[in-house]
Amino acid sequence: MSQTRIVALVGSLREASVSRQVAEAAASTAPAGAEVSLYEGIGDIPFYNEDIDIAGSVPAAAQALRDAVAASDGLLLVTPEYNGTLPAVLKNAIDWLSRPYGAGAISGKPVAVLSGSISPNAARWAHADAVKSVGIAGGKIVEEAHLHYAAWGERFAAGHPREDAEAQRELTESVKVLVTAASGELVSA
Repeated sequence: MSQTRIVALVGSLREASVSRQVAEAAASTAPAGAEVSLYEGIGDIPFYNEDIDIAGSVPAAAQALRDAVAASDGLLLVTPEYNGTLPAVLKNAIDWLSRPYGAGAISGKPVAVLSGSISPNAARWAHADAVKSVGIAGGKIVEEAHLHYAAWGERFAAGHPREDAEAQRELTESVKVLVTAASGELVSA
């Protein structure tokens, strides 16, 4: 089996955010033959504007995102919930990945969404909005790989999510399901 590459996009720009820690923990669970890499630079991408989305002169940060996702086999989104929806930075990335319409870098890519918040809602609104946006953009939603974390500020306050045995088990299974969908092959944990 060739190396399966998954790109993880984190919806929080804060370096020590729980979203980032969950993405790091998920990346550490990649099965043999797979790699999950956190995409850096999502905050550098300008807001989507069709006036600047011109072949040959797309802003470098947006083109780098498109290139990274186009070269991947799948996408992992980790989203907190801001004011009842997904963060603008993550929605913006999806917008850039959706273009050109019908042929964007996200088109046909398997995508899993992990969500969490400090509330008992577990960022389900942000999750639903991310799933809707990705689906419209042409990504293939892998529902079996989705995870929701409630009160994650409390749950992971004492340590990194990779130190939480239950979270590691859940993330391992989630990543395995996504990698299987992305590779079209069975993988071993």
